[in-house]
Amino acid sequence: MSQEKVDRYKAQKANRKEIMKKEKRMKRIRNTVACLAIVGLAGWVGYSAWSSYVNNQPVESAEIDYTAMSNYLSEMYASE
Repeated sequence: MSQEKVDRYKAQKANRKEIMKKEKRMKRIRNTVACLAIVGLAGWVGYSAWSSYVNNQPVESAEIDYTAMSNYLSEMYASE
């Protein structure tokens, strides 16, 4: 049993550099994915907040009274 442990330790020690590189690579990938997810979530929340703010703004409307113009035109046509 102890010889098996020694053999496993030697095999692990021989491949330690590759194992460490693989662990570092996986950690970088995990961090990158987590950062992208956080940025995406923050962007989505920001866009949703901005969109709801813009959509809830009151729309200004103007009413135009054309009665003076129609009276003027009707007087012009009546005088002809």
